[in-house]
Amino acid sequence: MKRVILGIFGVLALIYLGDYASVRLRIPGRNPFGSVTVTISYSVMKKDGKPDYYFQPPQVETCVRSIFPHLGYAPCWYLKRHTNEQINM
Repeated sequence: MKRVILGIFGVLALIYLGDYASVRLRIPGRNPFGSVTVTISYSVMKKDGKPDYYFQPPQVETCVRSIFPHLGYAPCWYLKRHTNEQINM
């Protein structure tokens, strides 16, 4: 059982390292970064208990074309599925 668990962690580590190398290495003809337009809104509770919404103009966020987040950027596949972000205050 320990070998199976160690094998799974080893495979996951190799996948992560390969994903990181694909972002860090400069491969000709491949740009590891992309961009996605994200709309941010703020939900502020009023005294009567009802929310008041404030919307920011759409912003272009940089993302990384990989499976996992790298270099402080979210993966593009994640941002494309979460283009509306709501912050509760």
